[in-house]
Amino acid sequence: MLSRISKLALFVVLAAAMALAGDTSMLRPPKGAKVAIVVFEDLQCPDCARAAPLVHEAAKTYKIPVVQYDFPLPQHNWSFEAAVDARWFDTKSKAIGDEYRLYIFSHQPEITSPETLRSISDKFASDHKLTLPLFVDPKGDLSAKVKADYDLGQRVGIVHTPTLYVVSNTSRGTPFVEVVDRNELYSLIDSMLKEADPTPTPAKTAAKH
Repeated sequence: MLSRISKLALFVVLAAAMALAGDTSMLRPPKGAKVAIVVFEDLQCPDCARAAPLVHEAAKTYKIPVVQYDFPLPQHNWSFEAAVDARWFDTKSKAIGDEYRLYIFSHQPEITSPETLRSISDKFASDHKLTLPLFVDPKGDLSAKVKADYDLGQRVGIVHTPTLYVVSNTSRGTPFVEVVDRNELYSLIDSMLKEADPTPTPAKTAAKH
């Protein structure tokens, strides 16, 4: 059986292989964060539904951000519409958008078509004192964002969902590692936090503003 160190070394090798396979320049944490979790997900994907609570719990535990990218798989009949709805809820607040995604994951078994998705989305909106428009994306702006995420995933080399990474701002070591075994998520976060560069300290004058 592989030791913990051997597993971490294997993950680094896999990350290096991914770097050769696609454009991984975007696998970095948001500005001001040392480490983050990046996830490419499909709201109709059962394994994404299993992974999502773990990802959000880890982010809460370590107080690190989760960067979510939509990667609706072509064979799924309602995942693209769900991603567009999620983008609409994002316009109300990121917290509501995140909550909607988790809500859809928890209700996956009930959703069989775009029509039943609409019913579930309307219920979520009503529970949050919102009204989901009849035409959620009349200008196609939200769809364009979902498609941009999907195109980005293709450039990275995403072939399945969920694909999870722990990413860091390190300028010395490997800036990202794919989470192949989700049981290793916390260990990988610990490792990446140790390798991360310190975040810049704001100037005192800036702090006053």
